[in-house]
Amino acid sequence: MYIIVIGGGRVGYYLTRELLNEGNEVLIVERSAVICDTINEQMGNVCFRGDGCEAATLTEIGTGRADMLIAVTGDDEDNLIACQVAKHKFNVPRTVSRVRNPKNEALFKKLGVDVTVITTNIILEAIEKEVPTHPLIHLLTLEDKGVEVVHIKISASSAADGKTVRELGLPKTCKLLLVMRKEGKSRIPTSNTILRAGDLVIALIKREAEALLQSALTDITSDK
Repeated sequence: MYIIVIGGGRVGYYLTRELLNEGNEVLIVERSAVICDTINEQMGNVCFRGDGCEAATLTEIGTGRADMLIAVTGDDEDNLIACQVAKHKFNVPRTVSRVRNPKNEALFKKLGVDVTVITTNIILEAIEKEVPTHPLIHLLTLEDKGVEVVHIKISASSAADGKTVRELGLPKTCKLLLVMRKEGKSRIPTSNTILRAGDLVIALIKREAEALLQSALTDITSDK
């Protein structure tokens, strides 16, 4: 297949490397001369410097014969435009777009993008599929700040089931960032958010607050 990748950042770089390893013909379109030069030095002449949103650039790289265009820049608007131009001007049969803001997914699909990949959903799905042997999982540690991002699942026997965030009495050094419901919906919690069994909670904590958070969310209540 001839595949065009719009965006030479980390996502575009590693995606291209894998597609090349599978035997595809791949060309990255990237605006930055520095990034282009780096990619070409490491993977051969596979990066074209230009704007993937412009028809002139897409014409020059032979988009009319492409089997697929994948837009993976960090800008949702640029990704949408690139897919639109590829689909409607060059009749590319398959377009794939990275979507950073989940709220934009419906618009992308409505405007004909064949496949949308929401990066936040991929991360959340990966977390959801984990079967932890420990109730608290460390996702990220910022050593210089002394803080950690952790993930905890609320069990049916937890005293936190049915409580609001306010009722948990969490220390100020602990902040709940996201609550993902078992039905797939996620929300940024407020003090009035009620936690339920099956919720996946992502929190930012000071290292010394880890035990307090774990106790608040995983301790078993006597009547469950």
